Amino acid sequence: MLLLAAGFGLAACQSAVPVQQQIVDANPERGRQAITAIGCGACHEIPGVQGAHGIVGPSLEDFGQRQLIGGVLPNEPTVLIRWVENAPSLIPETGMPDLPLSQDQARDIAAYLYTLR
Repeated sequence: MLLLAAGFGLAACQSAVPVQQQIVDANPERGRQAITAIGCGACHEIPGVQGAHGIVGPSLEDFGQRQLIGGVLPNEPTVLIRWVENAPSLIPETGMPDLPLSQDQARDIAAYLYTLR
């Protein structure tokens, strides 16, 4: 029984967002809702977001496990939040647009993306 409980504990740890990717006071569910409202799925395939099957941008499956954002930037919370808000300010030639988001929306979206493992 102890072995079974340890197995469940390990599974829970593997699916949780690592501490270094946790964003204080952000809400992944609100982020998922913002992704739907903004229409990110028109360009990206996004697990857990209904109708998000776009192929213009990369699939965001397993995003939380990626080392880089846009193939260049470190996948860290402060960078991801800035990327979600205004990617062209970080990489001018990116196809990712400047999105009309509040800081809280960008934080919530980043929190949701880090749940994708």
